[in-house]
Amino acid sequence: MKAPVLPSIDFRAILRDFQNLNPKDVGAWPVVPRVSVLVGVLLLILLAGWFLVWVDQLEALQAKQRNELKLREEFVVKKKQAVNLDLYIQQLNEIDRSFGALLKQLPNKSEVESLLVEINQAGMGRGLQFELFKPGAEQIKDFYAELPINVRLTGTYHDFGAFAGDIGKLSRIVTLNNVAIVINPQSKDGTLVMDAITKTFRYLDEEELAAKKKAAQAAKGGKK
Repeated sequence: MKAPVLPSIDFRAILRDFQNLNPKDVGAWPVVPRVSVLVGVLLLILLAGWFLVWVDQLEALQAKQRNELKLREEFVVKKKQAVNLDLYIQQLNEIDRSFGALLKQLPNKSEVESLLVEINQAGMGRGLQFELFKPGAEQIKDFYAELPINVRLTGTYHDFGAFAGDIGKLSRIVTLNNVAIVINPQSKDGTLVMDAITKTFRYLDEEELAAKKKAAQAAKGGKK
């Protein structure tokens, strides 16, 4: 069986068709020039549509798709937050209760003096002798004030340990800092001397907090 013979294309005839075309009488043109012009016009329309309309529409579509992805991610995050909202509220309440319990362990202004008496009695109750009990200047912090007390006591090592334990059991927060223990050079019975800084804390009242806030705002305004 013979293979089909493809028709030959007469390029010269096609070129002759494009010669001497009358632009005022397009209907009389040969078929090839008319088809070529129609294809060219169609391509121009497509190119014009691409650059004038479709490019902007594609960019707008891509922007909306990106925005959709962003909104989906935000939705997932907010959905997780909504699901865990009760847990967050419970944790926040626990933090508030813990903070309130710690705050109650800080004395107010009127209670500081009685707390100093308790510290003194804790030492004397263990048989320690105070050679120095000197409260220092208060240091104001965020919502509380820190009161350092320089103390020097004489006694035995065991009594010092018991005193430190009693300090830790007080109803208010008291800490021992910068502890240094040496042999008492003025004693022959082997007693020791302990130098330390006892720190207690008190919460600031509303007037002090307001004054602190006002001073901070004034300092901030002065920097401007």
